[in-house]
Amino acid sequence: MEDACCLILETSTPHGSVALAMPDGRLETREFSSDRSHNAILFSPLQELLDGRGDQKIDLVLVGSGPGSYSGTRVGIAAAQGVAIALGCPAVALPSILAVPSAAQGQACLAIGDARRGSYWTAKIENLRLISGPELTDLSGLQEILESHLAAGLTVFSFEDPKRFPLPAELGDQVKLEFPSAASLWQAWRHADEKTRAASAAEIPQPIYLKPPHITPAKRAWLV
Repeated sequence: MEDACCLILETSTPHGSVALAMPDGRLETREFSSDRSHNAILFSPLQELLDGRGDQKIDLVLVGSGPGSYSGTRVGIAAAQGVAIALGCPAVALPSILAVPSAAQGQACLAIGDARRGSYWTAKIENLRLISGPELTDLSGLQEILESHLAAGLTVFSFEDPKRFPLPAELGDQVKLEFPSAASLWQAWRHADEKTRAASAAEIPQPIYLKPPHITPAKRAWLV
């Protein structure tokens, strides 16, 4: 609806933000920082935006799905779904890695991250779309991917301090530290084609999982 608002939440990193896209093109934003889970700190700026919209209807809640802080992303998605249920509108998730400065103009770039336990992830972005990944690799694979993408002139960024990656200095120094924002997530949605929007809207919002959830078998058969 052209006369309705869109509420946007981005909580996949310690630098969280919420925004309200108004029908006249204005974007009201609130930013906040905390640990990687955000928890209750999200709800004060969120309530402020909801209270300040007046009688404007919200017809979409957009939320970042990571990859990033698993707890932080889950908090944002849970809040987005709760607001959407209360307002009777859909909640739609988009990858948070689309909402960074390096991807804002549509140029090709590579996102990398630490998947823990000796594994890393990479994802290629172009034209504000996720082209490939996130895909897991080991350290040697990460280094090879970085070398090839940097040689091709692509920007490489991470949500995490590049110093945490055990890479040669000549590679690590070329990785940018960037954070997603609700405002940039809104821009990614606005520039998405109808096919991409429809595919995103058809999915239940959930964090981007880098690995299958770990399940510990019950020690007693009667507990299964």
